[in-house]
Amino acid sequence: MKLVTAIFKPSRLDAVIDALAAVGASGLTVSEVRGYGRQQGKTEVYRGAEYEVRLLPKVQVDVACSADAAERIVGAIISAANTETIGDGKIFVRELDTVIRIRTGERDEKAVSQ
Repeated sequence: MKLVTAIFKPSRLDAVIDALAAVGASGLTVSEVRGYGRQQGKTEVYRGAEYEVRLLPKVQVDVACSADAAERIVGAIISAANTETIGDGKIFVRELDTVIRIRTGERDEKAVSQ
């Protein structure tokens, strides 16, 4: 079992969800997050006053999947989230010890399948 976590630009969320559905991801969790990386924030003007925004808005998507599906999911996210500009984001793939579906008590791959 793997947990694929992707953090990317909010404007790419719909494309990523469509790409994940196309490769058979059966579920995902989406969170609005803020982050600081190579972009190092940006300067904005609000009512004539200039201020620096250091933490930029991003979207985090988590997908629990079988180990053999992880590469398909990573590839789908890369192709959908890539804008070839700085700040496109990161993908983290981690081992997942146990997954339990609360309603049925199913565990691991049965818990993340349809």
